[in-house]
Amino acid sequence: MRKTGIAGLGVLAVAFCALAPAQIRSFTLEEMVDVADDAVHGEIVSSEVFRVDSPIDGPELYFTRLKIEGRSLNTGNQLTVEVTFHGGFLSETEGVYNSEAPSKDDIQTGNTVVVFYSWTDNMGGEVAGNALVASHGGLFRSIPNWQGFAVLGRGDGYAVRNNTMLEDLEQGLVQLYRAKDLEDDVQEQGR
Repeated sequence: MRKTGIAGLGVLAVAFCALAPAQIRSFTLEEMVDVADDAVHGEIVSSEVFRVDSPIDGPELYFTRLKIEGRSLNTGNQLTVEVTFHGGFLSETEGVYNSEAPSKDDIQTGNTVVVFYSWTDNMGGEVAGNALVASHGGLFRSIPNWQGFAVLGRGDGYAVRNNTMLEDLEQGLVQLYRAKDLEDDVQEQGR
């Protein structure tokens, strides 16, 4: 009985350690830019859920891939980008819910959004692509108004905290990305 209790504690410790890294992280706009390759403002033109069965990472890994047509908020160039995150459903009974994924309402085809993304070689199951930074914290809905677009803030702990005009957000992002590029250049020259 004592061996069973010790083995049970060991299993709990391993389970706790496995779950510990999955903590929610808050991002300022500066921290988001440090992590993100780019941010795009555009329309979600498609949403696809796919399943991967991996001999290493396990069976039934579900991912959602959004295709967004819009404009880089770093360079101003028109672009189409696919952004992927964990979770999604192929049908009502096949898939997996991810509490950190954007809400179903946020990722509807036709929505206009600001999305921060970063290239990842392996999101699990050898899936490579542009990963949504900070899960649901890297996607912000935007709505048109008489001045242009308003980006809907999500409150404390999010990169876009308050509702803000897209033009103002873009100006701030351009400055942050320029500073990031300069810092990267300085580090490259120092090597």
